[in-house]
Amino acid sequence: MSTLYRHGRVFTADPDPAAAWAEAFVVDGAVIAWVGGQADAPGADETVDLDGRLVLPGFTDAHTHLLMMGTALGEVPLTDARSLDEIQARLRAARAAAPDATVLWGRGWLFDSVPGGKPTAAMLDAAVSDIPVYLDANDYHSCWVNSAALAELGITRETVDPLGGEIVRDRDGEPSGLLLETAATQYAWAHRDAVTTDAERDAAAERVLDAYLAAGVTGAVDMAFDDLGLAAFQRAQDRRGGVLPLRIAAHWFVANTGDDAENLAQVARAAELAQSPATPWLRVVGIKLVLDGVIDACTAAMRHPYSDGTNAAPIWPADRLDPVVAAADAAGLQVALHAIGDLASDLALDAIERAASVNGDRPRRHRIEHLEYAAPGTAERMARLGVTASMQPVHADPAIFANWAEMLGDERVDRAFPWPEYEDAGALLAFSTDAPTAPYEALANMYVASTRASALDASVPAVHPQYALPLGRAIGHATRDAAASVGDDTWRGRIAPGFAADIVVLDRDPFALGEPALLEARVVQTIVAGRTRFEADASERREA
Repeated sequence: MSTLYRHGRVFTADPDPAAAWAEAFVVDGAVIAWVGGQADAPGADETVDLDGRLVLPGFTDAHTHLLMMGTALGEVPLTDARSLDEIQARLRAARAAAPDATVLWGRGWLFDSVPGGKPTAAMLDAAVSDIPVYLDANDYHSCWVNSAALAELGITRETVDPLGGEIVRDRDGEPSGLLLETAATQYAWAHRDAVTTDAERDAAAERVLDAYLAAGVTGAVDMAFDDLGLAAFQRAQDRRGGVLPLRIAAHWFVANTGDDAENLAQVARAAELAQSPATPWLRVVGIKLVLDGVIDACTAAMRHPYSDGTNAAPIWPADRLDPVVAAADAAGLQVALHAIGDLASDLALDAIERAASVNGDRPRRHRIEHLEYAAPGTAERMARLGVTASMQPVHADPAIFANWAEMLGDERVDRAFPWPEYEDAGALLAFSTDAPTAPYEALANMYVASTRASALDASVPAVHPQYALPLGRAIGHATRDAAASVGDDTWRGRIAPGFAADIVVLDRDPFALGEPALLEARVVQTIVAGRTRFEADASERREA
């Protein structure tokens, strides 16, 4: 069955500006068969009049955490709670709304919403003390807990900090209520995994699938897959007869255990899964390693200290990192390396360069995630090595930037998220959201990318507008280049003949109306592999 879509404003995301726009296209089954001017359109079995609406390729969120995002959508939201009083009020309200709950989870709090940037268990006890409270920071690298949660986790003054993490303590040596980096994952998150049921994980998977389709996202690159996540999305696929409404490429999470043999065993597991029968909808393509923390908590590994004189060591020292990267490279796996500080990005590129030296010339497309502060010359080195810059515009939202800037406090602040630098160097630049550390909505992401203004708070002025990208280039990085970041550049990410019919229709055109329309626009229709997977109710549609 072929369908002609006519009378549209079709942005194709073709890298050739002369081919970036069309008026009509034909979908035949699951692929696009023809793209061009309306007057030249061929016949088809059906015709759909787009009524002048804007059409885009489906977005690919090139760095996300699917199961975590689905879970977060059911938790207490705290990103816009900009004071301790407001955080406490929301927790009290959530407790009152769920009197039978045995635990309370929240997410998204910001360090500069807490007095002195130092959250304590006592602050949470003042709001909810009768059940454990776990609050993931906006960057998901810290977890703030109350006294009941510390007791539930068995954390005392004698508890030893895990490798790569810290149980923050008060002056008397008692746990204060803040778990940093691997202390959060190995205690709070591990506990949640242990008590969460498959039914709850299935509900989270369904929430994230629905949310992404409504946002115009047709592909996702997961950056922390494990056995629980794999099983949840396999079940979601099985419920649909082997077909998902979202194309998922996953990276297996590899933790630094401090033991080379155990670390390499994790790589071997990922390689085994990557060789397993896969579908176009669910596949393991690589591994993910977290080399450092985040600037907001002063846990990102920097060449030079933070404004308070402290610094952080990498979570993966070179002698542990190099064997893992070399083994994954030899196995044909994509290596995704979380590196937010410039010392961490140096470490990542050194490991990639050594792996290439060991394994010789072969196809490879490794990637560095975040690159929030990278020293001059990093982009050029990445381009030479063929390393993708995987970056998240919403992390540069000015509404959450002040604490980031304060932690560095010097000229480094002026090099925050310099996206054009990677374009100019010739590195592949893929955009994403890192949900749930930031809002998952694709259009809000494009607003920050194309303005450097805030999608969260219109009253906050733009920061570093010189790094904003023209809208067409920003969308290209979030569609064409995001698909290319996992090797899919020959068959999806553009509206072009032979490409997958993954298409989004909007109710208004920010190219014509200006970037602020991105915050007002709504997705009218999301098509994946030629099938409508989301369609807004007629009552929700608005004329452009």
